[in-house]
Amino acid sequence: MTTPQLSVNRALVLHPGGTFTYSEREIPTIESDRDVLVRVVATGLCGSDIHYWQHGKLGRYEVTQPLVLGHESSGMIVATGSKVDGLKVNDRVALEPGISCNVCSYCRSGRYNLCTSMQFAATPPVNGTLCTYYRVPAQCCYKLPDTVSFRDGALVEPLSVAVHACRLGGDMQNRSVVVFGAGPVGLLCCAVAAAFGANTVVAVDVVEERIECARRYGATHTYRMQTAQAEGDSSNEVQIRALTGLPEGVDVVLDASGAEACLACGIDVLASGGTFVQVGLGKPTVAFPVGMVCDKEIAFKGSFRYGPGDYKLAIGLLSSGRVRVDGLVTHEFDFEKAEEAFKNVVARKGIKSVIYGPSVDSHMRMA
Repeated sequence: MTTPQLSVNRALVLHPGGTFTYSEREIPTIESDRDVLVRVVATGLCGSDIHYWQHGKLGRYEVTQPLVLGHESSGMIVATGSKVDGLKVNDRVALEPGISCNVCSYCRSGRYNLCTSMQFAATPPVNGTLCTYYRVPAQCCYKLPDTVSFRDGALVEPLSVAVHACRLGGDMQNRSVVVFGAGPVGLLCCAVAAAFGANTVVAVDVVEERIECARRYGATHTYRMQTAQAEGDSSNEVQIRALTGLPEGVDVVLDASGAEACLACGIDVLASGGTFVQVGLGKPTVAFPVGMVCDKEIAFKGSFRYGPGDYKLAIGLLSSGRVRVDGLVTHEFDFEKAEEAFKNVVARKGIKSVIYGPSVDSHMRMA
């Protein structure tokens, strides 16, 4: 095992009730000969981080004890177990933040994202990556190309979410796609759909500033959705169909918004026999137009995180330039100003906010 000279493991800790403190915790140790220890350099903020901060829970998971948030991270390997192959100290990596059991029926069938024993970073009670050092199995580390910075390496996690969703959408070559929600994941869904060969990609949102960004990430058309429609008003659906020039509807809909109105609108604009992929989550229970789903015989799929091959494909798309993430990170914060980053996301400023790890200097940020 390679043993580095380590200092302290500083962490941003969320407490029940929504307050943050900084603390110094024990530095994780290599527990398995296939573990690696990573110095975290950059971490993107996700909607789930914000939800735990503001509401204290998300679904069945609740913050009942101090918790370190963060799971969209990149960093540098500082120690490896004796049987780690293909990775070494000082390698720059993106972290896949979920550790599955590898033995259950889901894991053995290649659907490890459904593992019921999954230990996912920043999902209570599992601590996340907003700290100096984080330990993961080597299988959860993916080497970053020299052309991808630590900052952009933190985007590999949400990009993998988009890759997984688009793969569920099926063959997109020369097909039409509508993406609802032009936040980070929605924009990345546009970019991946375009990289997968879609000839029409429509980005739909209610925020003009985000819609304006969509064309930089693969959208061929954009539409600002009207939110104050009266019951029975189908103007959103009519205008989206008119935009695409496809009166019978589009081939694939990806909903990265989780909004009930987008669910209904998406199923309406989907062609018979098309595929609807639910990527984002809103209210746990919504009105569902099941009659239209049956009449059109559409495939409705839920998308959950990412699975085998998604991280590798995401990095390949970045390395080849088929997906570009320039400008997606609009706000960067020092570790000492992490709470400002959370407030920035709540205020819906920019697109993506990244927090740099403790003592990460400007030289390391540019690497």
